[in-house]
Amino acid sequence: MVNPSLLKKTLKTNREKTVPIFPHRERNNVLKQTVRFLIATRVGTLLFLTFASPFSFAQASHPASGLGTLGGLILPREGTPKHEGSWDRKGGNEDMIHLEPGETRTLWDYNGAGIVRRFWATIAPRSDKEIHRQLILQMYWDGETSPSVVSPIGDFFGVGFGEQKDYQSLPLNEVSGGYNCYWAMPFHKSVRWTLTNRSKKRVDAFYYNIDFTAYDKLPKETLHFHAQWNRENPTKPGQNYTILDAKGRGHFVGVALFMQNRKGRGLGFLEGDEMIYLEGEKTPSITGTGTEDYFSSGWYYDRGEYSAPYHGINLKDTENGRISTYRWHIEDAMPFKRSIRVTIEHGTQNDHEGDYSSVAYWYQTEPHAPFSPLPANAAALLPFVLPPPFKIANAIEGEALKPGAVSSNGPVDPQDTSPFTGDWSGNSHLWWRPSEAGTTLTLQLPAPADGTYELIAYFTKARDYGTIQVQQGGIKIGGEVNLYNPEVSPTGAISLGRITLKRGNNPLSLHNVGKDVRSTGYSVAIDAFVLKKL
Repeated sequence: MVNPSLLKKTLKTNREKTVPIFPHRERNNVLKQTVRFLIATRVGTLLFLTFASPFSFAQASHPASGLGTLGGLILPREGTPKHEGSWDRKGGNEDMIHLEPGETRTLWDYNGAGIVRRFWATIAPRSDKEIHRQLILQMYWDGETSPSVVSPIGDFFGVGFGEQKDYQSLPLNEVSGGYNCYWAMPFHKSVRWTLTNRSKKRVDAFYYNIDFTAYDKLPKETLHFHAQWNRENPTKPGQNYTILDAKGRGHFVGVALFMQNRKGRGLGFLEGDEMIYLEGEKTPSITGTGTEDYFSSGWYYDRGEYSAPYHGINLKDTENGRISTYRWHIEDAMPFKRSIRVTIEHGTQNDHEGDYSSVAYWYQTEPHAPFSPLPANAAALLPFVLPPPFKIANAIEGEALKPGAVSSNGPVDPQDTSPFTGDWSGNSHLWWRPSEAGTTLTLQLPAPADGTYELIAYFTKARDYGTIQVQQGGIKIGGEVNLYNPEVSPTGAISLGRITLKRGNNPLSLHNVGKDVRSTGYSVAIDAFVLKKL
């Protein structure tokens, strides 16, 4: 740490003389120490963000230094503004490129040092899922052969599942057809960006603008920007999903994470905690309290979608069990000296089968660890399509009987069964939770016509479930049904025998007659009834 009195003297001296930090390297040891001191402190970080690339000590000590980013605009800046893009080189209005299926185009090839300040794009066909997921962006810095950025174009801009969704954040946003990136991207010697169309569709138009500042040179220690797409479909039971596994020195600055329940509508996977391992440690030094907690929200995002500068949720689809969310570590970047491994659970014990994909963003020294290759089959890039829910033919769904249900003890509610292993009709059942035996649940069973039917029941078994007897007008229908099981599972079809019904609703009672000695409760759940005309 620099001596405070020495720092004060240095700043006083530089009020009178400007000593540029970017792009020149002529600095003495005192200045080096001062830079480190400023960047290592909160005040220094704010000054650095306000005036960096380039800035000077005269600027840092200027009265405007406390005015924030906008206030800092009154100060002089170094470098040469430059631009690359898809404008029509012939002077016409064909300000875009086209990509045929399988085609790769070079977006930018430049020699020299600089920092990318803004990357904008827009795409036609618009909002196309295949193009968003199968149009691959790659960025190479300083002649490297292994790209530092590899991602589907839609995911790179922070929205998953091939969707286009307007949202706002500090480094990334999508607004009214435009895709914007403000991550600072430095390069020392050269840069090359490519775009590959792995879809079966023609990209009719890809418009883009790249705004950057050119310098004679950048400080050697300037880190490179990285972004890596990853996916597990399905996630691995008992094993965390890996967002980032990086080797080298740098800092992790954020993630856009896209999660889908492959079993249905439930969002139980949000019970998973982030676990972050630094410098090769075997036990994570950072462990969270839940997925939406890590993304600075709560309660399964119960207030819905929102976007903020550093965190947000730009897609919440409860019908398909999907979440697209982001968090940027801008105020709280996570430095690492040798390695970092960022992981997150999918459910409390990694017990939810999901389709997880993500883009991790970080800065580090080169060379970086090789990225996992994208799937050879381009179809494997496409989002998972949830199959139609399992349905029992001609079923009277248990959850549909809720309106006429009368309980003598305990609540009665539909429950989503998608977090459990097994097939329930409509991915739901009617859950009755009495606290004791001798209680009754009366339902209104609809019949299509007068007649005698075979009553076939589908229930749920679990470790806290009781034993029931079905009755009609005081007459037992079938035998007692023991619903105890160590794990939650559907019973399958249980024939309760004959029942005579009239057209329309007919009262049917479930009597809780006790429980298995191994059971911890008296609950009952009805998946469905089927009436088979005799």
